[in-house]
Amino acid sequence: MTTPLIGVLALQGDVREHLIALASADAVARPVRRPEELAEVDGLVIPGGESTTISKLAELFGLMEPLRERIRAGMPVYGTCAGLIMLADKILDPRSGQETLGGIDMIVRRNAFGRQNESFEAAVEVAGVEGGPVEGVFIRAPWVESIGARAEVVAEHDGHIVAVRQGNALATSFHPELTGDHRVHALFVDMVRAAA
Repeated sequence: MTTPLIGVLALQGDVREHLIALASADAVARPVRRPEELAEVDGLVIPGGESTTISKLAELFGLMEPLRERIRAGMPVYGTCAGLIMLADKILDPRSGQETLGGIDMIVRRNAFGRQNESFEAAVEVAGVEGGPVEGVFIRAPWVESIGARAEVVAEHDGHIVAVRQGNALATSFHPELTGDHRVHALFVDMVRAAA
């Protein structure tokens, strides 16, 4: 596979920025809102936004179970911020009725880095990304409290886990799509190619 087809879950969040980042990393990128669109893609990005809202909209659009099935079957998936929360097997402080897709053996704390007005940018060394640190944009960002034996820490910031990988699943607390540096997306595109 030379040019993978990668979807961006387009229910809420910074969908356009992910589509641009994936295209610049040599993938064909398209929004995914329906189960039949999900069935066509080789991999999927779950963008930032509000994890409770994404969870409810995924249920409403009939995507929750198809997403879980594809992830369990090994479809490469990358979640940023709220997407990281969606990929967690467990949330420490879930909102009422909030569900996750699972896929990464990790426990996540929502909004751990603070509120909207405490958002910040920081240089983050990401394992598997060459050329020095990436600029991470942290907006009401979660962090990973702990991981299980199958998951691996890919990046830390200020003593907290901010990026994790488990098999074909990758998740970051921060938003690399907002910086113009598309190396994390290129890493994910390589993961999709390798899984094909």
